[in-house]
Amino acid sequence: MTDSIIARQVADFLQTRIPEAPVMGIVLGSGLSEFSDRIKDKTPISYSIIPHYPQPTVTGHVGEFIFGYLSNIPVLCARGRFHYYEGHPIETVTLPIRVFKEIGCSAVIITNAAGCMNPHWNVGDLMVIEGHYDFTCRQDANDPELRNNLDYYDPNLIALAKHAAQKAGLVLRNGNYCWTLGPTYETPAEITDMHNLGGDAVGMSTVPEIEEANRQQLKVLGISCLTNYAAGMTAEPLNHLEVLDTTQRVKVQFSELITSIIVNYTP
Repeated sequence: MTDSIIARQVADFLQTRIPEAPVMGIVLGSGLSEFSDRIKDKTPISYSIIPHYPQPTVTGHVGEFIFGYLSNIPVLCARGRFHYYEGHPIETVTLPIRVFKEIGCSAVIITNAAGCMNPHWNVGDLMVIEGHYDFTCRQDANDPELRNNLDYYDPNLIALAKHAAQKAGLVLRNGNYCWTLGPTYETPAEITDMHNLGGDAVGMSTVPEIEEANRQQLKVLGISCLTNYAAGMTAEPLNHLEVLDTTQRVKVQFSELITSIIVNYTP
């Protein structure tokens, strides 16, 4: 069965359980799933009941779609994503993006928990992704190259994010996200290399989803929650619990930002 057929079948399954097509799809990263608590008239749909749909295995990824409304705007959240390091092929990692397209979304907000490589920023800051690098060194990956053209990142969505942050008095950084394979954290030498090339945040997801959204001609906004300093920037060892602790601390600011973007979005 081809990837496009699976996406169509998943979308058809979801459409039997929701009242209308969503306008926007949202991928919620590690520890960020509580944003969906703001959605009204929710319809949760567990990944486990969807035919041909994979299951997440990483702590902080719930494993369900949530359909509902923010100020009468229909949205569909993916609470739980799939990572390449879990053994999934790229086609599975990017499946939710094709489902969003098939079900009728015109835009996606892709979020993640990321390590901060910029020494002038703070843990807990939020960052709009304005460019990305692929540092996976996979056989079919090119040498790391900054991709930051408007095909990937919608300027109107970025402007909405900046306006929402300014209105709420939130610190919102702008920077470049670096994708690494994982599941182990990067070495201090790798962090130095990525930062010297222009990277500001590092994580183990998001880039495949952004590039798939580009192929599907979806408008894209990427938001990173900077949950910890990257390896070598402090004396403290890295661990996933710190990621989840930080997302808990900033969940209100994160949710307010995403909500404001969506309610002011015009398809």
